[in-house]
Amino acid sequence: MSFEIVTDSCCNLPEDIIDELRVTVLPLTFMVDDVQYQSYLKGQRTDLKQFYTMMREGKVITTSLPNLADVSQTFEDILKQGKDILYLAFSSGLSGTCNAIETMAQSLQESYPDRKIIVIDSLAASVGQGLFVYLTCKHAEEGGDLEEVAQWARDILLHVCHWFTVDDLMFLHRGGRVSKTSAIAGSLLNIKPVLHVDDEGHLILMSKAKGRKKSIQALLKHMEETATEPIKDQIIGISHGDCIDDALYLKKLIEDKFGCTKFIINYVDPVIGAHSGPGTLALFFLGSHR
Repeated sequence: MSFEIVTDSCCNLPEDIIDELRVTVLPLTFMVDDVQYQSYLKGQRTDLKQFYTMMREGKVITTSLPNLADVSQTFEDILKQGKDILYLAFSSGLSGTCNAIETMAQSLQESYPDRKIIVIDSLAASVGQGLFVYLTCKHAEEGGDLEEVAQWARDILLHVCHWFTVDDLMFLHRGGRVSKTSAIAGSLLNIKPVLHVDDEGHLILMSKAKGRKKSIQALLKHMEETATEPIKDQIIGISHGDCIDDALYLKKLIEDKFGCTKFIINYVDPVIGAHSGPGTLALFFLGSHR
């Protein structure tokens, strides 16, 4: 290709798929008790089970934008090779990453007037962003140029459906998603919220379920209502906050109901997990609308 596809670590793609796609991944950052870490470094594995253990122990986790000097260097290395860039960014509805890198890219473009940098706000998160990146990379392999692939990506963007549930409402309270009263009451009553990412890339509370199993079944119900046919031919994304048994339970429900055989399953990374908490379970697929 005459261009390179770049994304960031909030795509939550497994290392083997990153290698398969030959996509460049920008590491975002998080802090544990004011010690800074990067959520993805090629060839290195973050101990995500330990990360969620720290969350359960009450460690203070914060997140920040990527190091723009490092991002600029990564972009320049690509541009110097005579390649253009298509950057598929973490949702601007959840982070300032997209806007910050778009501003940096515009400045960099002035130094490389013969090259193109296209930034697309995925309005997506976690493996939802990863699914968007995966599908775009696979389309690019068919031979389209930068502009055609970018337009194709824009066309499918709002068809990447995101449905989430969380196990502990207090993490959503800390992120400003629910009130403290609702979080406490929900925890006492075993209420599990069902959320989705809307057309503006925001995480929106849609309904509540009584108990974990019913909240997982609600994710399946939303897939049944909107997933694009033939569902069995789709590649389905599932991400989890250190609750692999629940992820595999959801996978089995989907296999039994729709006959799907292709899945991307991975942890919710620390930058997103810091806000959603342990026990987060998310489902991603292509649908008629979000």
